[in-house]
Amino acid sequence: MAPSILLVDDQHDVLRLLHSVLDSLKRPELEIVEAGSGEEALQEAGRRRFELLVIDYLLPGMTAMELMSTLRAAQPDVKIILVTDATGRKAREEMLNAGAVAIFNKPVPLADFLDVVERSLGLARTIFPADSDGATSGGHARLSELLANFRQKHAAVAVLLLNDRGLVVARAGDLRDNSMEVSLVSALTAASNAGLKVAKSNRQEILNQFSVFSGGDHDLILMPVDAAFSVLIAGDGLSGRDKLFDTVQAMQAMRNEVSRSLRSMGLGHDRSPTTPGRRHDTRTTETVPDAAGVPSASELDALFKEAGSKKVGQEELDAFWDEAAALHANKPINSDVIPYEEARKLGLTPDEK
Repeated sequence: MAPSILLVDDQHDVLRLLHSVLDSLKRPELEIVEAGSGEEALQEAGRRRFELLVIDYLLPGMTAMELMSTLRAAQPDVKIILVTDATGRKAREEMLNAGAVAIFNKPVPLADFLDVVERSLGLARTIFPADSDGATSGGHARLSELLANFRQKHAAVAVLLLNDRGLVVARAGDLRDNSMEVSLVSALTAASNAGLKVAKSNRQEILNQFSVFSGGDHDLILMPVDAAFSVLIAGDGLSGRDKLFDTVQAMQAMRNEVSRSLRSMGLGHDRSPTTPGRRHDTRTTETVPDAAGVPSASELDALFKEAGSKKVGQEELDAFWDEAAALHANKPINSDVIPYEEARKLGLTPDEK
């Protein structure tokens, strides 16, 4: 049976936008129905069964919470997404406790919205797919086991292994409110990449930095595994003064295990931030260059050392600069402009008229 979605909003433009966004999934089997009020939504629900309900929190007449309660009594398995202007944590908690699988503030972040729709309907995830990055099923199971063990031992809500493309390689558990998981992981990936740049500029030999975000829905701690992977843990009280040190130590131990598992699958990277993007191939001792035709950092170092060992005389230096001056002097920046001397020869200057 084709999954059905009921969109409920008193603003026709919003209904049309959400409908168009859902059409972008390119799933003709999805049946999408629109309703302009809670009362109209109940009428539609009396005619057919819906797998997903998307409701504007501020409806005229019947409220969104009343509609949720009435529909759940008739169709207990229906998934509900709320669209609201309420941003407070307490309000969001109330909506989640009432049975909403996701809550979005206006304007609705479309990528996150589509990701929640795919997850809620059990569709193949195209917006935010998990990425095995070539990992074997056995290797992926090992990674998931490491994350699950850490989550259980340290009472974390979720543990995610992210790659530098902003995809989830492995996970254990889910965030309490994962409505914005696409945006969150994207932002965390940017933070991790920024940390790598700082570590490189600081000439760190090992990646020992971590980022803490506390005081929100969860405490979040992000730590790099190597130049291409990072691990995120989410939970309550993880960053407390009496617990943060122990949490970070435990993360470092888990990171080492995760790093070994990645290397065993041929996915391990150099732990040093001074060579980001250089993946170690476990089959050889060579490294893959950053880009075709571009010298690596080690190759550039060798060139500079070779240049530094050569003795250059004053005559050679003078000849070099004379040649450069002859080659580049008086060259116009704009290719459509000719030098003054050439214009004079052609009789185009004022003094020739």
